[in-house]
Parts: sequence; structure tokens; C-alpha cells
Amino acid sequence: MWHGKLLHIHTTPTVRQPMIAQQSAQLIKGVGVEGDRYALGTGKYSAFPDIREVTLIEIETITALKRDHDVDLAPEEHRRNLTTENVPLNHLVGKRFWVGTVMLEGGRLNTPCRYLDLVTGKSVNDILIHRSGLNCLIVHGGEINVGDSIRPQNTEV
Repeated sequence: MWHGKLLHIHTTPTVRQPMIAQQSAQLIKGVGVEGDRYALGTGKYSAFPDIREVTLIEIETITALKRDHDVDLAPEEHRRNLTTENVPLNHLVGKRFWVGTVMLEGGRLNTPCRYLDLVTGKSVNDILIHRSGLNCLIVHGGEINVGDSIRPQNTEV
């Protein structure tokens, strides 16, 4: 059984703008992260809201980029909303899990794109294949906070 932690929350109101660190955020079922580009309909993939109400990536991926490829990618650069620790995101497609008191459902693995290379000036697209994070649906919304626990659905809130 795994048990993880929410390390970072990031949002941005529009495409191509820097991600802004948040200590907490409201996750709204059927909408997304309050104030984020996908919830506001201003993101590049806003026409497909059901597949990315909230996006997650593992800190272990960021650590591996540095260790294995000498690429420093800061949490605000990866363009995902939530940075997790000790959470097996690739195994959560189609599964429900808790972030604090909010329940998410893994929709599909995130596909890296060349846009990330463009905005960061770093060649990360190819090395993020199968490690680019998870797009999720919000099943039960609410507030999340940096430091919240992340755990499987069948565990107590």
C-alpha cells in the first residue's frame, strides 16, 4: 500500500504565462482548479476539460531528470498543477484516490509536448515520455493544501 504527499500546487490563468505557486487551492468537480487556465477555459487543451480538470506529476520524475539527464526542471516549470511524492501516478489510470479530503480519478497519462521545451528552453519532451504525469477528474471537490496526504480510495480520510 502506498501513501504519498502533496508537495506543490501551481496554477496559471492563461496559456504561456508562468505557473504561480499556491499554498492551497479549491478543486471544483466538473470545472478544475479554481483560477487555473483549464477551469477558466483559457488553456491550450480547454476544449477537453474532462481529461484534465487537474494535472499531477511525481517529484521522483523531476529528480530523475537531474540525476539521469542533468536537466534541472523546477516545480513551477513542468506545467502540472500538483507535484506529488511517493504516489505511483502511472498506476492510477482509472483509479480513485484522495488528495487530502478531495477525491480524484486518474483519467489518462499526460503526453509530453514540444511546448514544454519551448517555454522552459530545456529538452525534456522525449525524456518525459511515459513519465509526464497524470490527468485527473475531480470526483469530490474541496480545498487541498500543500502537505496534504495522498492515498488510495479505500483508505480513511
